[in-house]
Amino acid sequence: MVPLVRFGNWLGVFGITLVLLVVFALQFTERALPGPLGLLQRVGFVLCGFGFLLNLRFGAHPAHYGAAILGALFGLAVSGRQALLYILPGESGYGPPLLGLHLYSWTFVFFAVVLLGIAVLLLFGSAAEPDRRDGRRGPVMGGLSRLAAWLLIAVTLANAVATFALCGPIECPDKPSSYWLLSRF
Repeated sequence: MVPLVRFGNWLGVFGITLVLLVVFALQFTERALPGPLGLLQRVGFVLCGFGFLLNLRFGAHPAHYGAAILGALFGLAVSGRQALLYILPGESGYGPPLLGLHLYSWTFVFFAVVLLGIAVLLLFGSAAEPDRRDGRRGPVMGGLSRLAAWLLIAVTLANAVATFALCGPIECPDKPSSYWLLSRF
């Protein structure tokens, strides 16, 4: 894999992990509980992150980029839908703003940047890596790539547990005010 493409995929995994960590931290520090659309945006981030992670682990492949593109398009649609819900004059938006924009506006921008980044990576990655069905292993992941991979996996699992604590086995409310699990005990 071209070093620039490898770095771009590592940057994608690390950037998405960082975004997931920030929104997860805001969920607890600012009590900015995500609604159903916010949770769906996190799903889009996870899909993008794992598309990049597959490239790091098994080499750049169009199918891996396809997974990341689908995640970014899904996240773009969901964050755009949420932004349109609060576009009316006098609407205060949902959740606290971060640097002047609400999180759903930031995620819209971030998903657009992810799509642009994937396009650049596809331009610089001249061809797909050879097929690995012949028994050879993919490229060895370095220490930073491994760290980014384990962070992405850990933050994904933490978000899944927090989502269950928030919603339980039922549908999440539009504007949650407390955790479902805490109301049971």
